Amino acid sequence: MTFVLLFSFIGLSTCLMRGNETDRLSLLSFKSLISDDPSGALHSWNNTLHFCQWQGITCSRRHQRVAVLDLPSLKLIGSIAPHIGNLSFLKELHLPGNKLSGEIPSEIGFLKRLRKLRLLNNSLNGEIPPNLSNCSALVIIDIRNNQLLGEIPNEFGSLTKLKQLSIYKNHLTGHIPASIGNLSSLIILSASYNSLYGSIPFSLGQLMNIQFLFVAVNNLSGTIPLSIFNLSALTYLEFTENFELQGSLPPDLFTTLPNLQCLTLEYNQFSGPIPVSITNASNLLFFDASFNQFSGSVPSLAKLHKLQRWDIAGNRLGTGGADDLYFLSSLVNVTGLEVVKASGNYFGGRLPETISNFSTNLRVFYAGSNQISGEIPPGVGYLVNLEEFSVQNNRISGTIPRSIGKLPNLVHVYLDRNQLTGQIPSSIGNCTKLVLLGLGANFLQGKVPQSLGMLQELAGLDLKINNLTGPVPLEIFGLTSLSISLDLSANNFVGSLPNEVGNLKNLGYLDFSNNQFLGNIPATLGTCVRLEQLLMGGNKLQGSIPESLGSLRGLEELDLSRNNLSVNGAFKNASAIFITGNEKLCGGTDELHLPKCSLEESKKRNPKTWKLVVSIVSAILGVSLLALLVFFCWSKKKARNPPSSSSGDASLLSVSYHNLLKATDGLSETRLIGVGAFGSVYKGILDEGEDQKIIAVKVLNLLKRGAIKSFLAECEVLKNIRHRNLVKVLTAVSGIDSSGNDFKALVYEFMVNGSLENWLHPTHLEENGAHETRRNLSLLRRLNIAIDTAWSLDYLHHQCECPIVHCDLKPSNILLDEEMVAHVSDFGLARFIPRPVDEPHTNQSSSIGVRGSTGYVAPEYGLGSEVSTWGDVYSYGIVLLEMFTGKSPTNEMFSENLNLHEYVEKALPGGVEDIVDPILLKEGQAVEQRVRNNTRVIECLVSLLRVGVACSDEQPKARIDICNVVAELNSIRKKLVGRRGRA
Repeated sequence: MTFVLLFSFIGLSTCLMRGNETDRLSLLSFKSLISDDPSGALHSWNNTLHFCQWQGITCSRRHQRVAVLDLPSLKLIGSIAPHIGNLSFLKELHLPGNKLSGEIPSEIGFLKRLRKLRLLNNSLNGEIPPNLSNCSALVIIDIRNNQLLGEIPNEFGSLTKLKQLSIYKNHLTGHIPASIGNLSSLIILSASYNSLYGSIPFSLGQLMNIQFLFVAVNNLSGTIPLSIFNLSALTYLEFTENFELQGSLPPDLFTTLPNLQCLTLEYNQFSGPIPVSITNASNLLFFDASFNQFSGSVPSLAKLHKLQRWDIAGNRLGTGGADDLYFLSSLVNVTGLEVVKASGNYFGGRLPETISNFSTNLRVFYAGSNQISGEIPPGVGYLVNLEEFSVQNNRISGTIPRSIGKLPNLVHVYLDRNQLTGQIPSSIGNCTKLVLLGLGANFLQGKVPQSLGMLQELAGLDLKINNLTGPVPLEIFGLTSLSISLDLSANNFVGSLPNEVGNLKNLGYLDFSNNQFLGNIPATLGTCVRLEQLLMGGNKLQGSIPESLGSLRGLEELDLSRNNLSVNGAFKNASAIFITGNEKLCGGTDELHLPKCSLEESKKRNPKTWKLVVSIVSAILGVSLLALLVFFCWSKKKARNPPSSSSGDASLLSVSYHNLLKATDGLSETRLIGVGAFGSVYKGILDEGEDQKIIAVKVLNLLKRGAIKSFLAECEVLKNIRHRNLVKVLTAVSGIDSSGNDFKALVYEFMVNGSLENWLHPTHLEENGAHETRRNLSLLRRLNIAIDTAWSLDYLHHQCECPIVHCDLKPSNILLDEEMVAHVSDFGLARFIPRPVDEPHTNQSSSIGVRGSTGYVAPEYGLGSEVSTWGDVYSYGIVLLEMFTGKSPTNEMFSENLNLHEYVEKALPGGVEDIVDPILLKEGQAVEQRVRNNTRVIECLVSLLRVGVACSDEQPKARIDICNVVAELNSIRKKLVGRRGRA
């Protein structure tokens, strides 16, 4: 018996020794795939120490086998060795916050004892191994913030001990598996910031222990299963930015979910009333239902004592009645309240005096774009920590309360587009942290107080369209912080423009127009080197135009019309200017071929009809008119409705050739808004009974080779697709014109904000002869347009029955409606391609030749490769780089040795500030200076440009899929704006 025991002991010891050696070799294999260890964490992993003493290793006491591998936030670079699957006693694998790439080894599925898997905050890619479900002891899977692809494994439904599943911020697609409902122990399900689609499984209502359910920023659709609203343990519930979730909330929601602390629903299609049970939601901290379709009145919030954030902006709440804002009064005893947003609804009545009794913790109050009347309560001055105050675009009257000067932390104030009267209180000068001040479009009068000169952080000042008088205080021109805009237009300012205007060296937009300014244009304006728009029309300026204006290299718009100026000075060089539509213009150099001015003619001349419109010749004028394709949209769409096809097709318009002829004044040149490769685009006004519909009419030039093919291709594509981010075709017309010739046209919605091309590189005049004011695209606005465009490509590539390749994506084919939502247009070169589309067929020649426009066309097309979705991704990447650098790929700075992709790639990451559009940095300095000296803006720009570089890689297979682009851009936007939404 003793012999047998001894033999067994020796056998066990041998087995343990072998197991120990296996662990040691597995760890060394792990170390071998770490290419960089900047902190030296793995230096102890050598033969001088037992592996149980290596950094990050914890061994089991009994067997001296590796039980825990814990190497957090050490900046390790490399991949995870598959040999990790040999650590058979491993219970916890923690590698968060490193720079690990490659796939998650499927061998981890061999670790039967594994309880905690934490690989968050790395750069892991590939799919999630389904055989992780073999680790039946798993309690935590945390693989968030990586670059994982594919679907959530259905097999995860067998992990009955799992308490946390965090897959947040990856590139996952597909449906949420119904099997997740089997995870009876689950407490946290975090799946936000992916590209998941389809409906939310009803089975999630079986998760009786769930406390945190996060599925925000995906493509989910349908309604929320009612079973979820019966999960009484829920504390955080987030459905933000799925855009297509709909339905109403149950009236007893806050009764069945008594522990709910956070409910976020913004940017979806939810409708109906806010549940009446919210009156008893005593645990609620955050409620964000912004940008949906909620309607009705807002219940009392008096019992929400813990509430910190209340956001119902962008809905249909209120009736315009006097009692609409009662809910604000009910918030006066909520001591922790920080944010109240109610803008963009139908609220009427007056701002209650009781808002003066809000918590002194209040930082943000938005009530703009409603039907609010009455006065601004003077007690607003008690809200001493208020940072943002917006009641713009209402019917507010009375004066601006002097008490506003008691708010030392104010950063943004928007009171514009109201009916305010009286003078601007000098006390505003006490708000020394102000960055943006909007007082335009009111009935303010009197002089501008000198105290505004104390606002040394002010970046934007809007005083336009008031009754302000007197000279502009010199102190205003001493605000060197002004970088976004100074708008003094449409007032009654008098006097001459001072030389001190030259202090505004960082200003981008300056508007003095429609006042009573007289005297000469100050030569010091030439030192305002960042000016892009300078509008001075409608004054009494005289003398010559200073030659110093020639120093304004960034100037894109200069309006000097309706003054008494002579055409000399900077415009004596005829080859540097372009003068048009000025029949009564006289003087100037002989090269201008204008009649001479006599004294009599000068006296008779009516300055109201004398118009000088000057277009500065620059690289911008080199942009081809072929890129100038402008569409407009008549029906106002709800702000920010990205990515899904509409249900059902609207009836096509029934129009004839004669209808279109009448709508466009006989295809008049005055209605011409664009010329393309195969035809011209006209603005039309179509009579529909008592109503009129504004349309864009694309008339094909049938003499152009390929025009018929383009027409048929566009008709074929547009009849098969419908998406909010694609331009909507209203009808196609094919018939005979008045001369008996063939006539073919397409009729589209009319996009009131034109093309992205015109915003990035404006080149033409508006219909009334005034210069466009189109360069103020903020960082957030550009990002929103980029996301809209990516959504459209994702739809074309992945959500249509047969994938569609656009083949000509460029800024002139991205059109913007009145809400600045992007719509991709011009499908004349589009192609249907069969599924699956795994990669371009580089071994086959294409019979169609290069498809697309110079600078945007994928390089493989030039080598004869067939059309593929990767070609669109390349074009999109170039557009993305152009949007954020402000440089066209055909810019003269690019040659055979350098293109836009290489230009950006070489600058990443440290040189980004040198290559991005300077406007974006000015905006960042103004708005984000309180957040780590513009760090967040720079980080977002770096991330955006990296996406553009990844999309425009020369090798098609190296480009990232557009669905992953969507997820990444949404993630960047969230980082940039937090919960402020879109702009």
